[in-house]
Amino acid sequence: MKNKPRYTIPASLMRLKPYFDVLSRTSDVYYYITDVETGLTMFSENWMRDFGMGRSVINDIDAVWMPHLHPDDVDNLKKKKDEIFRHKQEKKINIDYRAKDRDGNYVWLRCRGELLESNRGFPPIFAGVLTRLDQLNEADKVTGLLNKEQFGQAIREALEEFRRTGMGGEILLLGLDNFKIINETFNRAFGDEVLRITAGQIQNILPEDTHLYKLDGDVFGVIMPGAGEGQVTKFFKAVQKCMSRQQFIDGKMYFCTVSGGTVAYPQGGKEYQALYKHAEAALDLAKRDGKNQNVIFTREQYNRWMRSLTMRDTIKTSVENDCEGFSLFYQPQVDASTRRLIGAEALLRWKNPKGRMVAPMEFVPILEETKMILPLGKWIVREALKTCVKWRKVVPDFTMSINVSYAQIKDITFFSFVRDVIKEYNLPPEALTLELTESTIVADWSFLNEQFDEFRQEGIHIAMDDFGTGYSSLAYLKNLSCDIVKVDREFVKHITESDFDRELVQYTVTLCHGLGMHVCIEGVEEKEVYDIVTKDCGADCIQGYLFGRPFSESDFEEQYLTKEILEYRDVKNER
Repeated sequence: MKNKPRYTIPASLMRLKPYFDVLSRTSDVYYYITDVETGLTMFSENWMRDFGMGRSVINDIDAVWMPHLHPDDVDNLKKKKDEIFRHKQEKKINIDYRAKDRDGNYVWLRCRGELLESNRGFPPIFAGVLTRLDQLNEADKVTGLLNKEQFGQAIREALEEFRRTGMGGEILLLGLDNFKIINETFNRAFGDEVLRITAGQIQNILPEDTHLYKLDGDVFGVIMPGAGEGQVTKFFKAVQKCMSRQQFIDGKMYFCTVSGGTVAYPQGGKEYQALYKHAEAALDLAKRDGKNQNVIFTREQYNRWMRSLTMRDTIKTSVENDCEGFSLFYQPQVDASTRRLIGAEALLRWKNPKGRMVAPMEFVPILEETKMILPLGKWIVREALKTCVKWRKVVPDFTMSINVSYAQIKDITFFSFVRDVIKEYNLPPEALTLELTESTIVADWSFLNEQFDEFRQEGIHIAMDDFGTGYSSLAYLKNLSCDIVKVDREFVKHITESDFDRELVQYTVTLCHGLGMHVCIEGVEEKEVYDIVTKDCGADCIQGYLFGRPFSESDFEEQYLTKEILEYRDVKNER
């Protein structure tokens, strides 16, 4: 075993060592002093301890320290050092970079130093401090990334760069979809690990000269100097791709897609606050409009976002006033082989106080965010089942399908409420189907199955809605206790010209039947599509404009209840 090399500390450093040692013992920051003539550098003992260094006096600092730096930060630090020592252009350094600590984690450091030249015959020295930004509350403690304050400072510097050079760029906010549900389903520590993993995945695909920041909650920030809309879109798609597969932590599987909000600078704002607000608005719209997408800021989008903020208060008032303005529309569900009416899906509609019908994609996310879906969801169940009782007098085996959110499934009062309403209306439990959208499901199979089994033991059916829109549909089939699978229209809209789509739907139906599940095909609008999914694929149930759009209760009764067999509708001419 070789002995570690020992270096004679030059007089220029030795005279400062007593003061240096006192500072090292009484401070959390890291001190360093370099003798410029010999190149020998002395570090404080805490630096040696925290970064796993074998010694505190180093002859060739670049050879020892540079391998610990993040690869993206090495060139910038070398450039700053060259400006001081090689080109004699600067005497001070002030730079932030990442270095790997003794545990192998990158931490942000702020390096400050100054070249000191003696007038008493001593060689010049370069001295300074390294400060961990997480100790200054400038780095996120979970991910180690620079935080929101540093993000703001970087944007201000980017705007200053634009004023000097005319070079603008793009700002992108990335938010994890359904992260709150992940935290609630597992725990906070699990959620923190998801954030750490996500930070690493995004860092691995960051474009050159681009930094990642950790902002509030589940939001990350990216500044892309010199980039345009095409480049930020390409980067977002790369992030989507790396987040599009199931992931595991301690054997627990989770899915977490990502939404984005983009604003160009200086077009989207000449100050940090305006740019951040506009990017935040775009991100919020991306989540409300279906998630797993990137929305690029425009003035029209921002105005729509502002309207949605006002809408929150209006919706809250509506729900508190006995769900005033809300109503249910019903879309027919048809037996695939006989075209006989067998049920309907209850769909929520809302007319605001000004009398305007608001699109569900605008108000449903607000209901879920504000938890107003909990009281409103109970109103929906009561109204839909009341209607079901009436319609079963005409169609004895009529069933009612009701959409429920993940928040409702987690509500400990929801099961008993549904059971009590069914008993109150003297309905057979099999008259009710609860639909849970696949894309909202978090893969805590044991919890979901526990909840589903309570309903199924009562005789209530469980349906997986929008099957195929999530990232691991087969995993849902394997792990979840469902009675009905509703195949999303995305799989059938091109089925007349795509052999692949036809075989995929056929395979899905066969697989579901093998697992004892019924299959309902959504989005059927053409007779040719109907023929394929029934005759070739063997679907059990059809739902789509070919047999009817959603109608109000009275219109539904007039259009469907008295008909033995439902007629095909001329969808194209009805539009």
